[in-house]
Amino acid sequence: MAEEQGFAGFDQQVSSVGDDSPQVGLISQYVKDLSFENPNAPAVYQWQSQPQIEVQFNIGAQRLGDELHEVELRIEVAARADNNIAFAVELLYAGLFALRNIPEEQIQPFLLAEAPRLLFPFARRVVADAIRDGGFPPLVLDPIDFGSLYMQRAAQAQAEASGGQASLETGDA
Repeated sequence: MAEEQGFAGFDQQVSSVGDDSPQVGLISQYVKDLSFENPNAPAVYQWQSQPQIEVQFNIGAQRLGDELHEVELRIEVAARADNNIAFAVELLYAGLFALRNIPEEQIQPFLLAEAPRLLFPFARRVVADAIRDGGFPPLVLDPIDFGSLYMQRAAQAQAEASGGQASLETGDA
């Protein structure tokens, strides 16, 4: 569908630059799934204890066509106080990226490091707005160095492939 019609604006950019130049285009970004839960309302608004915030995130990428890829950021935030859930947010935020003339060995690093870096500020705003709209102070997530995380995971995968042990903490921010 999108491959047949071309990508709006992307094809014009490529033709003006040259057919063999590496090109990357962010076609669209969107919320695929958003859930906010406030299971203890209205009592939660009278709790005096400070909640503990747990943040988990995951990155996924899939090829949708020769030049079209979707990158997904999954962000899960849970706030707990006194063994009760104050709120929980789950967000699946995605972007469509067109990649043309990118060397094959550079596609995965782009999709798992650079593309999430481009999407994260927008996903962070969606999370903060959902929490604020739920009646809590907005939670602004700290920036994430997706490049370093990618390098750590690549090193871990290489160590596991060679039989060594490597550890990588993920999750809490």
